Amino acid sequence: QVQVVESGGGLVQPGESLRLSCAASGSIFRFAVMGWYRQAPGKQRELVARITSGGTANYADSVKGRFTISRDNGKNTVYLQMNSLKAEDTAVYYCNYVPPVGGWGQGTQVTVSS
Repeated sequence: QVQVVESGGGLVQPGESLRLSCAASGSIFRFAVMGWYRQAPGKQRELVARITSGGTANYADSVKGRFTISRDNGKNTVYLQMNSLKAEDTAVYYCNYVPPVGGWGQGTQVTVSS
């Protein structure tokens, strides 16, 4: 079973930045497509960014140009750099394989508010 630990969330003002980290277990990490998901209150969880084992990234239209996903296969870690944050980015952010495998971690809360 995949285990992940997300970190790096917090409370920021609109326009500011945050960098999320996700440490994942499992020897298949370096071969897997990884993704960052988010779930806002009252909404379904959505995939916002994904990255292949080779580093090719794709983004949801809502975050394109503002978020950057990256990975360090040696550390089994995936990152999400979030710039120019907006109130609508407020959510709990999770990482998982794409498609998701097993359960979800505890997530990390991102709150964007003035």
